[in-house]
Amino acid sequence: MCGNEEEKEAVEKREKEEETGEEGSGEEGSLDNNRDLLRRLSKSQKRKRLTAAVKKQHLTAQSEIEKLSAALSLPDETKECSKNLYCEAWENNLIHGRSIEKILAASLYLACRKSHVPRTLNEVETATKVRKKDIAKTCKVLASRLKMQLALTSGLDYVDRFCDKLGLRGEVEERAREIIKKAEEKNITSGRGPTGVAASAIYIASVQCGNRRTQKNIAEATGVTEVTLRVRYKELSRELGIKVE
Repeated sequence: MCGNEEEKEAVEKREKEEETGEEGSGEEGSLDNNRDLLRRLSKSQKRKRLTAAVKKQHLTAQSEIEKLSAALSLPDETKECSKNLYCEAWENNLIHGRSIEKILAASLYLACRKSHVPRTLNEVETATKVRKKDIAKTCKVLASRLKMQLALTSGLDYVDRFCDKLGLRGEVEERAREIIKKAEEKNITSGRGPTGVAASAIYIASVQCGNRRTQKNIAEATGVTEVTLRVRYKELSRELGIKVE
């Protein structure tokens, strides 16, 4: 009888231990669930912070494009094109490892090219404070990765703005355009920078029309060097048989 009592007590003890073990397991499961929940909440908070940071950066970039577009006197169409290019660069992960300033400057310059609103690298450099060398390099990356097809710019695209800066209109502007068209027909401008071609044509035209501007004046207004101006105007005058006195 005594043996039976001991066995009974042993069984009851084991059952209690099993019950305790099951309860302990439940507590551990509950803790694990809580940890999982905390981890999920933490990830969610990180995602929200990241989303907020991205949104803030986008808003900052959009605001900066607005300011720079105003500084460069860009039309709304070009400004919107620049914003779209920046967003495309972001979506294609082209901003990673590059400064936002360089991407913005390149987006502006490419938007000008794409919408046929000529602005020189010097002008974009002045407005954005990004070196034109870096702008050109970043432009190549964006144009290649975004598969952009850009038409070549012509010296004709710059004549109007350059003449306006120099206070030259009418006859001088018309003559400069004639010189560039003839040079393009003879393929003289191939491989030449369009701003240098425009500057040299304007210089020749100003001399021919008796409304001369110095090489220094034209170089400063157009952003080309005086050396480039001299080389280009001599080349044009020689190849087109124009006398410049």
